[in-house]
Amino acid sequence: MPIKRRDFLAGSAALAGMAGLPLSPRPSFAQAEPTYTPEEGASLRLLRWTPFVQGDEDAWLANTKKFTETTGVEVRIDKESWEDIRPKAAVAANVGSGPDMVLCWFDDAHQYPDKLVDLTELANYLGEKYGGWYDGLKGYATRDDKFIAMPLTAIGNAVCYRDSHMQAAGFSEFPEDTAGFLELCKALKAKGTPAGFPHGKAVGDGNNYAHWLLWSHGGKMVDENGKVTINSPETLAAINYAKQLYETFIPGTESWLDINNNRAFLAGQVSLTANGVSLYYAAKKDPALAEIAADIRTTNFPVGPVGQSVELHQTSSILLFNHSKYPEAAKAYIKFMMEGDQMNAWIQGSSAYCCQPLKAFADNPVWTADPIHAPYAKASATLRPNGYAGPLGYASAGVMADYVLVDMFATAVTGQMTPEEAMVEAERRANRYYRV
Repeated sequence: MPIKRRDFLAGSAALAGMAGLPLSPRPSFAQAEPTYTPEEGASLRLLRWTPFVQGDEDAWLANTKKFTETTGVEVRIDKESWEDIRPKAAVAANVGSGPDMVLCWFDDAHQYPDKLVDLTELANYLGEKYGGWYDGLKGYATRDDKFIAMPLTAIGNAVCYRDSHMQAAGFSEFPEDTAGFLELCKALKAKGTPAGFPHGKAVGDGNNYAHWLLWSHGGKMVDENGKVTINSPETLAAINYAKQLYETFIPGTESWLDINNNRAFLAGQVSLTANGVSLYYAAKKDPALAEIAADIRTTNFPVGPVGQSVELHQTSSILLFNHSKYPEAAKAYIKFMMEGDQMNAWIQGSSAYCCQPLKAFADNPVWTADPIHAPYAKASATLRPNGYAGPLGYASAGVMADYVLVDMFATAVTGQMTPEEAMVEAERRANRYYRV
């Protein structure tokens, strides 16, 4: 998808009205501003995920066009589905060819750190200029105190539900704990307006749901030392709770990918799921879904026996492969896209879908523009990394990429394995990575 002038003109519409954005921070800072001079004849290729909110892509394209107009460096942008980004990035890393940059997921950078360009100089400059990085996003992008990727965004995940259906099921307010949540889901099923959460290999929604199930009951894949601890009483409690929830779901959620819960909700097949704010905006932009859009409410996941809110949010970082022929041009592009004018425009254009990686952008007016945005506003600040409670690295990245936790719940709730068997299998698979 080469960036042409017509793309810029179309994408610029998403940036209209940006004059009300906060001015880019202009603090004094000790970190010298790095300069990157694009190589002669440089051109770049970026692979990114297909957007669920069109304004995200429109703003990204418009910012990219500004970069090309400023530097003369053409940037080709390709898109792939969420599930396809991870394997395609891994292939590019291993064969040493393909896109210069990829918007990757979670701790993917830790699967092939030796294939990536060190971005520490640039990241330190940006962090000092813009109030510092959020710890969760920084953790995904750093290894041995070096930035092996550039933190980009957390895509907030929240419970989305039909308020009228909740009321009809006998609940005046959304339950705050897991026990009440289960009772709500039972009542919704009895009313013919069931819930639905993905138990399929969904990069975002499937992982977010599975990690919440585990963490809310006090379970964890590994301890602080990286020892696999998934086979535990806490995990068993989480699985048994998941089995009860699954019995209230619409049939077929074991095969859902990231798009399926969106479709089911907007088709009126389910009244409750978890998703990014994209679900809300998909309803708002379709006149035929005006009734659903007005009925949507959002909230954070209920608190389980662990006694605190614990959630995984989709996170993305920019990878720069060392096979790039134009690393200076690529670093210039990353710097340009992360600076205040462009970052604020992208966050605004994304309509609360993409949460800022740097703290100075937390006051972007998008977060208070609509009450629906509230659960998504602090995703970068509250996310727990998927490798909890151990260190991020090859093992944590491999376990997530292999869907070990997602598969554990799926096989147990569908009866393919007993809860005990599912835990043992997850333990075996996780140890393949953590014993390397």
